[in-house]
Amino acid sequence: MSSNPNLPPGQHEISTFPRFGLLQFAYRYPRDTKTIKISITGGNDKSTVVADALMQLPRVKQVSDFHCVTTWSRRGLTWSGFRFRDFYTEILKPLFPGENVGFILLKGQDGYRTSLPLEDLLAEDVLLADTLDGKPLTVEHGAPLRLVAPSHYGYKNIKHLDRIEIRSDGNLDISSGFRFMSHPRARVAHEERGTGVPGWMLRILYRPLVKPTIRRFQKAMTSYDESNTEKPLDE
Repeated sequence: MSSNPNLPPGQHEISTFPRFGLLQFAYRYPRDTKTIKISITGGNDKSTVVADALMQLPRVKQVSDFHCVTTWSRRGLTWSGFRFRDFYTEILKPLFPGENVGFILLKGQDGYRTSLPLEDLLAEDVLLADTLDGKPLTVEHGAPLRLVAPSHYGYKNIKHLDRIEIRSDGNLDISSGFRFMSHPRARVAHEERGTGVPGWMLRILYRPLVKPTIRRFQKAMTSYDESNTEKPLDE
Protein backbone atom coordinates (compact mmCIF):
# COMPACT_ATOMS: atom_id res chain seq x y z
CA MET A 1 0.00 0.00 0.00
CA SER A 2 1.14 3.55 -0.63
CA SER A 3 1.10 6.08 2.19
CA ASN A 4 -1.06 8.32 0.00
CA PRO A 5 -4.07 6.99 -1.94
CA ASN A 6 -3.16 9.33 -4.80
CA LEU A 7 0.27 7.77 -5.17
CA PRO A 8 1.27 4.47 -6.83
CA PRO A 9 1.80 1.33 -4.71
CA GLY A 10 4.63 1.62 -2.21
CA GLN A 11 5.39 5.30 -2.82
CA HIS A 12 5.47 8.20 -0.36
CA GLU A 13 5.54 11.90 -1.18
CA ILE A 14 8.45 14.19 -0.35
CA SER A 15 8.56 17.98 -0.64
CA THR A 16 11.97 18.24 -2.33
CA PHE A 17 13.33 16.96 -5.63
CA PRO A 18 16.86 15.76 -4.80
CA ARG A 19 19.60 14.77 -7.18
CA PHE A 20 19.54 11.00 -6.89
CA GLY A 21 20.76 7.82 -8.53
CA LEU A 22 23.20 4.94 -8.32
CA LEU A 23 25.98 5.81 -5.90
CA GLN A 24 28.73 5.40 -8.50
CA PHE A 25 27.23 8.31 -10.45
CA ALA A 26 27.22 10.83 -7.61
CA TYR A 27 30.56 12.29 -8.69
CA ARG A 28 30.02 11.95 -12.42
CA TYR A 29 28.92 15.07 -14.22
CA PRO A 30 28.08 16.10 -17.79
CA ARG A 31 30.90 17.50 -19.93
CA ASP A 32 28.69 20.15 -21.54
CA THR A 33 25.65 21.62 -19.80
CA LYS A 34 24.79 24.21 -22.46
CA THR A 35 24.79 22.47 -25.85
CA ILE A 36 21.87 20.21 -26.72
CA LYS A 37 22.83 17.57 -29.25
CA ILE A 38 22.09 13.88 -29.64
CA SER A 39 24.21 11.31 -31.45
CA ILE A 40 21.91 8.73 -33.05
CA THR A 41 23.00 5.27 -34.18
CA GLY A 42 20.92 2.66 -36.00
CA GLY A 43 21.24 -1.05 -36.67
CA ASN A 44 23.38 -0.38 -39.72
CA ASP A 45 25.84 1.53 -37.50
CA LYS A 46 25.02 4.74 -39.34
CA SER A 47 25.55 7.62 -36.94
CA THR A 48 24.01 11.10 -37.09
CA VAL A 49 24.25 14.05 -34.72
CA VAL A 50 21.01 15.98 -34.19
CA ALA A 51 20.97 19.46 -32.71
CA ASP A 52 19.08 22.19 -34.57
CA ALA A 53 16.40 19.80 -35.87
CA LEU A 54 15.29 19.04 -32.32
CA MET A 55 14.66 22.71 -31.65
CA GLN A 56 12.33 22.91 -34.65
CA LEU A 57 9.86 20.49 -33.06
CA PRO A 58 6.73 21.81 -31.31
CA ARG A 59 7.49 22.78 -27.72
CA VAL A 60 5.15 21.45 -25.05
CA LYS A 61 4.75 21.91 -21.30
CA GLN A 62 3.35 19.38 -18.88
CA VAL A 63 2.90 18.89 -15.16
CA SER A 64 3.67 15.37 -13.97
CA ASP A 65 4.87 13.39 -10.98
CA PHE A 66 8.28 11.76 -10.61
CA HIS A 67 8.49 8.36 -8.92
CA CYS A 68 11.85 7.05 -7.73
CA VAL A 69 12.19 3.28 -7.54
CA THR A 70 13.45 3.63 -3.96
CA THR A 71 9.87 4.60 -2.95
CA TRP A 72 9.89 8.43 -2.85
CA SER A 73 7.79 10.59 -5.17
CA ARG A 74 7.83 14.29 -6.03
CA ARG A 75 4.51 15.52 -7.33
CA GLY A 76 3.57 18.38 -9.63
CA LEU A 77 6.80 19.06 -11.51
CA THR A 78 6.46 21.34 -14.54
CA TRP A 79 8.56 20.21 -17.48
CA SER A 80 8.99 21.78 -20.89
CA GLY A 81 10.55 20.31 -23.99
CA PHE A 82 9.65 18.12 -26.93
CA ARG A 83 7.49 15.02 -27.17
CA PHE A 84 9.57 11.93 -27.86
CA ARG A 85 6.76 10.90 -30.21
CA ASP A 86 7.43 13.96 -32.38
CA PHE A 87 11.17 13.39 -32.15
CA TYR A 88 10.73 9.83 -33.39
CA THR A 89 8.29 10.68 -36.17
CA GLU A 90 10.08 13.74 -37.51
CA ILE A 91 13.74 12.86 -36.89
CA LEU A 92 14.49 9.26 -35.93
CA LYS A 93 12.19 7.41 -38.30
CA PRO A 94 13.24 9.30 -41.46
CA LEU A 95 16.90 8.72 -40.61
CA PHE A 96 16.44 4.96 -40.49
CA PRO A 97 13.59 4.04 -42.86
CA GLY A 98 12.55 0.42 -42.68
CA GLU A 99 14.43 -0.14 -39.43
CA ASN A 100 12.76 -2.73 -37.20
CA VAL A 101 12.77 -0.84 -33.92
CA GLY A 102 12.17 -2.81 -30.73
CA PHE A 103 13.93 -0.90 -28.00
CA ILE A 104 15.72 2.42 -27.74
CA LEU A 105 19.01 2.52 -25.86
CA LEU A 106 19.59 5.84 -24.10
CA LYS A 107 22.97 7.07 -22.89
CA GLY A 108 23.97 10.07 -20.81
CA GLN A 109 27.09 12.21 -20.73
CA ASP A 110 27.89 10.83 -17.29
CA GLY A 111 28.08 7.26 -18.61
CA TYR A 112 24.67 6.19 -17.35
CA ARG A 113 22.55 4.14 -19.72
CA THR A 114 19.12 2.60 -19.82
CA SER A 115 16.56 1.39 -22.36
CA LEU A 116 12.84 1.39 -23.02
CA PRO A 117 10.58 -0.24 -25.59
CA LEU A 118 9.68 2.09 -28.43
CA GLU A 119 5.98 1.67 -27.67
CA ASP A 120 6.53 3.11 -24.18
CA LEU A 121 8.57 6.04 -25.46
CA LEU A 122 5.81 6.97 -27.89
CA ALA A 123 3.36 7.70 -25.05
CA GLU A 124 2.04 11.26 -25.16
CA ASP A 125 3.60 12.27 -21.83
CA VAL A 126 7.18 11.18 -22.63
CA LEU A 127 9.35 14.24 -23.20
CA LEU A 128 12.85 15.25 -24.09
CA ALA A 129 12.91 18.05 -21.54
CA ASP A 130 15.24 21.02 -21.24
CA THR A 131 13.45 23.05 -18.57
CA LEU A 132 12.07 22.35 -15.10
CA ASP A 133 9.60 24.68 -13.39
CA GLY A 134 10.21 27.35 -16.02
CA LYS A 135 14.01 27.37 -15.79
CA PRO A 136 16.71 25.66 -17.88
CA LEU A 137 17.78 22.33 -16.44
CA THR A 138 20.68 22.43 -14.03
CA VAL A 139 23.33 19.75 -13.55
CA GLU A 140 21.34 18.59 -10.56
CA HIS A 141 18.39 17.56 -12.70
CA GLY A 142 19.86 16.54 -16.03
CA ALA A 143 21.23 19.51 -17.99
CA PRO A 144 21.16 20.14 -20.80
CA LEU A 145 18.57 17.52 -21.86
CA ARG A 146 16.85 14.62 -20.15
CA LEU A 147 14.08 12.11 -20.66
CA VAL A 148 10.86 12.54 -18.73
CA ALA A 149 8.72 9.40 -18.65
CA PRO A 150 6.21 9.81 -15.78
CA SER A 151 4.75 6.31 -16.05
CA HIS A 152 8.17 4.74 -15.47
CA TYR A 153 10.44 4.72 -12.43
CA GLY A 154 13.11 7.38 -12.24
CA TYR A 155 15.94 5.14 -13.41
CA LYS A 156 14.39 5.18 -16.89
CA ASN A 157 14.27 9.01 -16.89
CA ILE A 158 17.87 9.42 -18.01
CA LYS A 159 19.69 12.69 -17.34
CA HIS A 160 22.28 14.47 -19.51
CA LEU A 161 21.00 12.58 -22.57
CA ASP A 162 23.37 12.78 -25.54
CA ARG A 163 23.25 9.40 -27.31
CA ILE A 164 20.49 7.19 -28.66
CA GLU A 165 20.81 3.77 -30.27
CA ILE A 166 17.99 2.12 -32.18
CA ARG A 167 17.87 -1.58 -31.37
CA SER A 168 15.84 -4.38 -32.90
CA ASP A 169 16.21 -6.69 -29.89
CA GLY A 170 12.90 -8.17 -28.85
CA ASN A 171 13.63 -8.28 -25.12
CA LEU A 172 16.38 -5.80 -24.42
CA ASP A 173 17.16 -4.45 -20.97
CA ILE A 174 20.40 -2.54 -20.73
CA SER A 175 21.06 -0.56 -17.59
CA SER A 176 23.92 0.65 -15.42
CA GLY A 177 22.89 -1.21 -12.27
CA PHE A 178 22.70 -4.84 -11.23
CA ARG A 179 20.21 -6.82 -13.28
CA PHE A 180 17.81 -7.41 -10.38
CA MET A 181 17.61 -3.62 -9.96
CA SER A 182 16.27 -3.05 -13.46
CA HIS A 183 13.15 -4.00 -15.39
CA PRO A 184 12.74 -3.74 -19.19
CA ARG A 185 9.74 -1.44 -18.75
CA ALA A 186 9.79 -0.31 -15.08
CA ARG A 187 6.14 0.74 -15.14
CA VAL A 188 5.15 2.45 -11.91
CA ALA A 189 1.52 1.31 -11.99
CA HIS A 190 2.63 -2.33 -12.17
CA GLU A 191 5.36 -1.84 -9.54
CA GLU A 192 8.00 -3.17 -11.92
CA ARG A 193 10.86 -2.09 -9.68
CA GLY A 194 13.26 -4.82 -10.76
CA THR A 195 13.64 -8.30 -12.20
CA GLY A 196 13.21 -11.56 -10.32
CA VAL A 197 12.37 -9.85 -7.02
CA PRO A 198 8.85 -8.78 -5.97
CA GLY A 199 8.26 -5.04 -5.89
CA TRP A 200 7.20 -5.08 -2.24
CA MET A 201 10.51 -6.73 -1.29
CA LEU A 202 12.55 -4.12 -3.14
CA ARG A 203 10.65 -1.44 -1.22
CA ILE A 204 12.04 -2.88 2.01
CA LEU A 205 15.57 -3.11 0.59
CA TYR A 206 15.58 0.39 -0.88
CA ARG A 207 13.98 2.55 1.81
CA PRO A 208 16.96 2.54 4.24
CA LEU A 209 19.19 3.71 1.37
CA VAL A 210 17.25 6.86 0.52
CA LYS A 211 18.65 9.30 3.10
CA PRO A 212 22.32 8.26 2.79
CA THR A 213 22.04 8.38 -1.00
CA ILE A 214 20.59 11.89 -0.89
CA ARG A 215 23.44 12.98 1.41
CA ARG A 216 26.07 11.53 -0.91
CA PHE A 217 24.61 13.29 -3.95
CA GLN A 218 24.29 16.55 -2.02
CA LYS A 219 27.95 16.33 -1.06
CA ALA A 220 28.87 15.63 -4.67
CA MET A 221 26.88 18.67 -5.86
CA THR A 222 28.60 20.87 -3.31
CA SER A 223 31.94 19.65 -4.64
CA TYR A 224 30.82 20.32 -8.21
CA ASP A 225 29.55 23.81 -7.40
CA GLU A 226 32.78 24.72 -5.60
CA SER A 227 34.95 23.52 -8.47
CA ASN A 228 32.85 25.41 -11.04
CA THR A 229 32.55 28.71 -9.20
CA GLU A 230 34.71 31.44 -10.66
CA LYS A 231 37.03 32.88 -8.07
CA PRO A 232 37.44 36.69 -8.11
CA LEU A 233 40.71 37.96 -9.52
CA ASP A 234 43.16 39.39 -7.01
CA GLU A 235 43.12 43.15 -7.10
